[in-house]
Amino acid sequence: MDPEIERKSLDNQEFLKLRGATEKISAELSKRVKRHLNVLRPLFVPRKLLGTYVRSGTMEEVPGSDKAFAELQERYTSVAQKPFGLPSKLKTPLAPIPNQLEAAAFQYSLHSEASPDKAITITTAAKWVISFHSDCSLGRLKAMLAGKEPKQPEDMKQAVIHHLFPVIFFHRFTDIGGLLEDLRYVVRTEEIAELGGLPVVTLEAPLKTFLPPDDFIEQITQLSGIPAFQEIIDLEAIDSLMDPLRESIKGLV
Repeated sequence: MDPEIERKSLDNQEFLKLRGATEKISAELSKRVKRHLNVLRPLFVPRKLLGTYVRSGTMEEVPGSDKAFAELQERYTSVAQKPFGLPSKLKTPLAPIPNQLEAAAFQYSLHSEASPDKAITITTAAKWVISFHSDCSLGRLKAMLAGKEPKQPEDMKQAVIHHLFPVIFFHRFTDIGGLLEDLRYVVRTEEIAELGGLPVVTLEAPLKTFLPPDDFIEQITQLSGIPAFQEIIDLEAIDSLMDPLRESIKGLV
């Protein structure tokens, strides 16, 4: 689970109120991040990073593409065979990659002390995984590894590459990350343990979230019949949101 998540006790009435508010805020934040990524879309053209290493309408050499592809190959090799069972070498040119960015809510598994063998999927309320568009989502990729869906090697390969691409972009073009930080996002590269440590880029809005105690979460999931729960946004923390520009200027005087 997320080691930084705070725990707070709730009664049923408080939970219903906060869950409703969280769903509204989370939906609005998701629209906001997708709108921002769509505006930034021209900055994420794959051929600007990899040149002739990726098939496109304009096959031209790009300075630095050799190093960018070497980094992609290294990161891909580290997870290809284990856990995905894919060939470790990438064949070039890579299949066309659309410069269409997607944001999916970050999820992780919670194992309570009372039921250590039972995993509850926790969905974050203000944090997203960024990837290039793929027919194979992160959830589908996890399902294939867990044996809940037949493995489709080409779909798995596409998903891995399309999640690695933003990692290379943000590493090579650091100003893009700075721009998103100016929009109040926290930009990180994180590893997903369930996918063999696959590195992904995450964006997080500066809102505090928390979880109720394990027994409360188990009670809710038993009532719903679905082993899933969403983090709750701390409404009291909204008034203390920091302004990065204000803090930066204050640090100068």
